[in-house]
Amino acid sequence: MAHWLYKSEPFKWSWDQQVKAGAKGTHWDGVRNHLAKQQLQAMKLGDTGFFYHSNEGKEIVGIVEVIREFYPDPSDATGKFGMVDIKAVKPLKSPVTLATIKAEPRLENMALIKFSRLSVQPVREEEWDIILALAQG
Repeated sequence: MAHWLYKSEPFKWSWDQQVKAGAKGTHWDGVRNHLAKQQLQAMKLGDTGFFYHSNEGKEIVGIVEVIREFYPDPSDATGKFGMVDIKAVKPLKSPVTLATIKAEPRLENMALIKFSRLSVQPVREEEWDIILALAQG
């Protein structure tokens, strides 16, 4: 199983909205970056990810799961891009801020720091475990 990070501006789509979507989840659409598209294409059913509030808050707030693999994004007139569906699994006990992540030397190579503008990113297993430990407070 792979792990991912999904970035969303809370005023556009927040963790609370993701939770309200329930078991049916929601599609993760609007991606128009080719590297992010490749990340979406690599996602498999059951993969988990962190839900990250960007711009406002700048923190990982919850865990989501892929419930539908890559398929065409109808909002893309070019037909080049696609989307996946995700559902909320659980909130983190304590959100993990970008400042905390940047201060943790073991996370210095995390995509969130190296490729900060990418809306969908891979998270390595060791990074996943470190962030989960940080979320315990």
